[in-house]
Amino acid sequence: MTQTQDKSAEAAPLVSIVVPVRNEQGNVAPLVAEIAAVFDEGDPYEMIFVDDGSQDETPVILANLRGSYPALRQLRHATSGGQSAAIRAGVRAARGTYIATLDGDGQNNPAFIPAMIGILKASAEEAGAQPVGIVQGQRVGRKDTAFKRWQSRMANRIRGALLKDGTRDTGCGLKAFPRDVYLSLPYFDALHRFMPALVKREGYAVAHVDVVDRPRGSGVSNYGFWGRLRVGALDLCGVWWLIKRKKPAPEVKEITGC
Repeated sequence: MTQTQDKSAEAAPLVSIVVPVRNEQGNVAPLVAEIAAVFDEGDPYEMIFVDDGSQDETPVILANLRGSYPALRQLRHATSGGQSAAIRAGVRAARGTYIATLDGDGQNNPAFIPAMIGILKASAEEAGAQPVGIVQGQRVGRKDTAFKRWQSRMANRIRGALLKDGTRDTGCGLKAFPRDVYLSLPYFDALHRFMPALVKREGYAVAHVDVVDRPRGSGVSNYGFWGRLRVGALDLCGVWWLIKRKKPAPEVKEITGC
């Protein structure tokens, strides 16, 4: 255990890294070590691994890792609620001002997170400018199959045309945002795939960072094509409706005195 790890565990964290995982027994230990290597010399942090009802050794491995990594916190769903539910549980439990998320399969490199957090911190210090509500990673060098890459391109093209969120890859798990911005968004399953559009709806700017994709560490994907396509179309219509129904919030003044 390093001195910086002790510091990360005891200090109020500035950054909370939320990682949803399900049946990722071969990937969690390397990913925990990678995150610690990136953040041990930086801002106080915590990493929250949310086990979404795994049926393999993922929860046992995470429990054992907590003894070596005091910045590691472990949450567990009794049954699987999906990726958005796991992210929401992690964000609600987080103590950091800023949240970073990444997938638990090893494809997202945590080395990109400090620069993403840096954009949020700079935005918060810049008076008069539109605040950045999310920094969205956008994958380059995709390591998925040709069919999955085509599927992603088509989905992003349709989504972008309808929602006009200016983002080419909302499916990338690498995202960074202020915790309070996330908690102000309407929650629904698959929220994480529409965050740029919904953050923009709330009046915030969306920033983008290109991130290098990596092959999955081990195991297989938990998502199927046809189920995602059917639900995704319904979600897209719902988010479009939310954007269209948004009205500017009127200025509020408290009246005091007689």
